[in-house]
Amino acid sequence: MDVIVAGDRADLVKAKYTLGAGRLALVPTMGALHEGHRSLIRLAREHAEHVAVSIFVNPLQFGPSDDFSRYPRTFDADLEVCAEEGVGVVFAPSAEEMYLPDRQVAISSGVMGTVVEGAFRPGHFDGVLTVVLKLLNLVQPDVAVFGQKDAQQLAIIRRMVADLDVPVSIIGAPTVREPDGLALSSRNRYLSARERTTALSLSQALAAGAAEAVPSRVLAAAKAVLEGATRLDPPLLLDYVELVDPQTFQPVDDTHRGEALLVVAAKVGTTRLIDNTRIP
Repeated sequence: MDVIVAGDRADLVKAKYTLGAGRLALVPTMGALHEGHRSLIRLAREHAEHVAVSIFVNPLQFGPSDDFSRYPRTFDADLEVCAEEGVGVVFAPSAEEMYLPDRQVAISSGVMGTVVEGAFRPGHFDGVLTVVLKLLNLVQPDVAVFGQKDAQQLAIIRRMVADLDVPVSIIGAPTVREPDGLALSSRNRYLSARERTTALSLSQALAAGAAEAVPSRVLAAAKAVLEGATRLDPPLLLDYVELVDPQTFQPVDDTHRGEALLVVAAKVGTTRLIDNTRIP
């Protein structure tokens, strides 16, 4: 079956009717699909008979200094990816379709949305939760799949679903990496060859940290790699590297027991990248 493209609510209702009975999985995206997105779609197919992919560059999650206007938009290529992966429906609404001009209500991400990534991007996670809840309400999937690369986003979405009793199962998909370790991202296309070499320091720092066992040593090992990368040409511009609780995103110390998450964000040139790894 060809991919059904739905641009508004009415089209979406018709598309779901055309799909027929069976479990439905949603893969929310902002487009510019790559192998990482393909892995999300394939995982979704393991949990449902039908897969819907949303393609919407959400203006609410971009701050004044973010790259909304630069974010890649490759709709025709994205449709080809969806067709190749057996997606049933692509929901691609406009901003006008998603948001009323006089909208007044949004979702708050609470304390979790103000720390780590949220401290550098105020309001970002409020925008994420608002659009995700709207997509879940509109598509009404049985399951929704999100990438572990955006670990804080995934944790906050899970908390929203639990707190608001949203009837959907949230599935986290492992981060997909290039052979040299760079985490796949739609923004990678902006990196020059030299910038890409510098960008490898993120995954190298995570690997160095993961080789340690004590939280303070985990963080020290990662910081050593990243500090060295600040002296490269072009240099790494570090926003943060933190060792946090994977549920709350509060920092952990040597008294912590259980799993932790090593998270990092940095700019290389004009491209901002994030990455993370679990520390058992």
